[in-house]
Amino acid sequence: MNNMMPIVSKLYCSASQTVLGVRRRPHVVNGGGFVVTDCSTQKVVFRVHGCGVHGKKGELILRDGDEEPLLLMRRKGGMVEALSLYKKWKGYNLDYEGLQNMVFTLKEPNSCLVKNNGIRISVEPRAMSSKGWNFEIRGYFPDKCCSIVDTRGNIVAQVGMNKEVEKLMESKDVYHVVVKPGMDQAFVFGVIAILDYIYGESTNC
Repeated sequence: MNNMMPIVSKLYCSASQTVLGVRRRPHVVNGGGFVVTDCSTQKVVFRVHGCGVHGKKGELILRDGDEEPLLLMRRKGGMVEALSLYKKWKGYNLDYEGLQNMVFTLKEPNSCLVKNNGIRISVEPRAMSSKGWNFEIRGYFPDKCCSIVDTRGNIVAQVGMNKEVEKLMESKDVYHVVVKPGMDQAFVFGVIAILDYIYGESTNC
């Protein structure tokens, strides 16, 4: 993937492959959430606070390293959603004036009982894909072994763990994400924040 694919912002599209480290925080620290650092510079790139301090249930905010909000992710609710085959999350770009512009929708099947359960993401504006979606999750996020792939099956981002770290730590509080060239890193971590919430990890209430 050599072409830039800005979904949130072209500022977060790199011409080269990027490896980012994720460290989850316990709920007693800032209400949970996680911090993302660039493994080559050790600079904090993104933060997602858990909702244990000042968040709302079913709502997440991705912030940059300076704590400026970039992306608001909100889960749709209500009776219609409860009866639907899918739960929907919507991602909104946040500008400096606080205005919201929808940039993607994530659809999660109404059951977390099945591995590889077909979580799919469509980006705005629509009609980028004849399949009705642009990306899907393959693998199982709680195992920290999953990928975001496009409609052609190309991996655009991959979640994994260092084997040495995995041996030392029983929990999966530290993992890494490899983002392919041109892919919007802010979008990738917006999706990862939602997966973290769905599976009841650090961002969940």
